[in-house]
Amino acid sequence: MGNRIIVVGGGAAGMMAAIVAKRNGSDVILLERNDRVGKKLLTTGNGRCNYTNLYTSLNNYHGEDTSFIEDALCEFNVNKTIEFFEKLGITPATEDNGKVYPLSFQASSMLDVLRYELEYQGVQLITDAYVVDIYKKKKFIVKLKDGRDFSCDKIILATGGMAMPVSGSDGNGYSLAKKLGHTITDIFPGLVQLKLEGNIFKQVNGVKFVGTAGIYHKGKLIAKDRGDILFTDYGISGPPILQISRRANELLNKNETVEIKVSIIDTKSAEELKVYLIKRFNNMPIKTIEEALIGLINKRLILPVLKELNIDKKNTAGNIDEKDIIKIANLLTSWSFKITGNKGWGQAQVTAGGVNTNEVNSKTMESKIVEGLYLVGEILDVDGDCGGFNLQWAWSSGYVAGINAAKS
Repeated sequence: MGNRIIVVGGGAAGMMAAIVAKRNGSDVILLERNDRVGKKLLTTGNGRCNYTNLYTSLNNYHGEDTSFIEDALCEFNVNKTIEFFEKLGITPATEDNGKVYPLSFQASSMLDVLRYELEYQGVQLITDAYVVDIYKKKKFIVKLKDGRDFSCDKIILATGGMAMPVSGSDGNGYSLAKKLGHTITDIFPGLVQLKLEGNIFKQVNGVKFVGTAGIYHKGKLIAKDRGDILFTDYGISGPPILQISRRANELLNKNETVEIKVSIIDTKSAEELKVYLIKRFNNMPIKTIEEALIGLINKRLILPVLKELNIDKKNTAGNIDEKDIIKIANLLTSWSFKITGNKGWGQAQVTAGGVNTNEVNSKTMESKIVEGLYLVGEILDVDGDCGGFNLQWAWSSGYVAGINAAKS
């Protein structure tokens, strides 16, 4: 038997690392704090598990040094990921945007095949195992909350970050890494809904539209995305919001002022919309302005829009002056709100920030500070966009750590 390896954390990266290390001749123990592995995996892709993306590139990742991820992504790329899971029984189904799902469209399929493989390979799985301390004498000693301890030659730390604490990610891995000498960059929620300033949100809660949202800092656009956007009672949500939220949260974390501009109508410029509205209102001169906007935007947005612009809803379309038409056109193509915060770790899909990647060997995932310690997945200062990129990082980093830790 080769090295004895302990993997701390039974999420995506941890399970991958354990399987690969065992296949490469090591004696592997997987410690999971929950009563079962893969709890967070079950929630990914709305329970359908978007496990990779055909268009994966370095541009989909964030952190202080994104070049760090290149080696692992090359070593275990998207094609190898699809092939790995196909051999375990997962038939890939691809959507237009490059997202890859299991053909069953069930996250439980992914977890079932991984659990089967852990068992088949003979990985010793210990659940309800909360690690409180790790230190190194000649070997590593791993102490559990219940008083048990284990020794091993090598350790793979795959504890996840802070996002979705119900899945078991409470940031414990950061304190373990810190005790072992690593530094942690600022951490904040990555893909998460945003809270906005204003008093319209109770009225527009649940209104959904296809539009564009942009994050602005000091008047400059720093991130934007398009798709299904949803107003909520606290602010704003939907895939485009999650996608751009990281840039907003990074600045909010530094106490900077950040704005979001929302285009409810993004198929026309403000000028084009103005021309269109003049024509529209001329066609229905005796309708009130409230009635004249029905069929253009969601009915529940009409009164909040008019109230925001101080336009009397009883005013007729034929009587409205050009100044007010310009105001409506500007608001519908670019409605500005101040971002006051986010929905927090409970709603966040990923952690931004983590263990400083300068302290980790990108080719092996081994710590440069403690020999025999490997760090994988979300615990590192690497986070991806929405769309399968975070799971791809988990598989790639887990694979690389597993194969290198197994080398004697």
